[in-house]
Amino acid sequence: MAFVRHPSLGLSTRLLLSRATGTPSVTLVSLRHLSTSRRTLQAQPTHSTRDSPTHAKSPRLETGVYSARDEPGKYVNPYEGGPSALEKAAHLFFFTEIVRGMWLVLEQFFRPPYTIMYPFEKGPLSPRFRGEHALRRYPSGEERCIACKLCEAICPAQAITIESEARLDGSRRTTKYDIDMTKCIYCGFCQEACPVDAIVETQNQEFSTETREELLYNKEKLLAIGDRAEAEIAANLHADHVYR
Repeated sequence: MAFVRHPSLGLSTRLLLSRATGTPSVTLVSLRHLSTSRRTLQAQPTHSTRDSPTHAKSPRLETGVYSARDEPGKYVNPYEGGPSALEKAAHLFFFTEIVRGMWLVLEQFFRPPYTIMYPFEKGPLSPRFRGEHALRRYPSGEERCIACKLCEAICPAQAITIESEARLDGSRRTTKYDIDMTKCIYCGFCQEACPVDAIVETQNQEFSTETREELLYNKEKLLAIGDRAEAEIAANLHADHVYR
């Protein structure tokens, strides 16, 4: 068994073994590997190529060598189209912003006012406006409500109370239909849930009262409101039916 020491590369002592039979293949391969490693280490320069002044750094990885100015057509000066120093000074010392604001006020002064003299003048309302509630009737005078209680079930504020009974002809009609307008949130769910368009919300928004009891609507009051505003209700439903 032969031992070969190769400390010339500054590496730790390496022992290469070969058989005593005279086959030095392992020894030769190891020596060739060490010589190749020595040439590779000697070929590397002592300084990094990144520190060379002729090397251009990649703008995506590092900064400092060149910027967008070195690429024609890509550099944009953010102050090129802006106001000059004289223009800024003129705006600052002559208060041009205040003058423009006063000019706008002067223009509006000679225009007709947009104010509506309520309640003598009223603006337009949408057919979907949700105001005071009403119960409708058929043209024959029969009330539309069939006591299905869908409006009572869907009301999120639980403002509707319904009691019903069966008639001699087998139909069901309400005996009690109360709405607590102090609870109502005017969501329109009752109107959307009604299958016969019995309960609707009119465009009347002027029903303020002095006492709370006046805002507790019963069936007779709701039918009276519906009789009074039937023409308006029918016109609004007809104008809105294309969107339903």
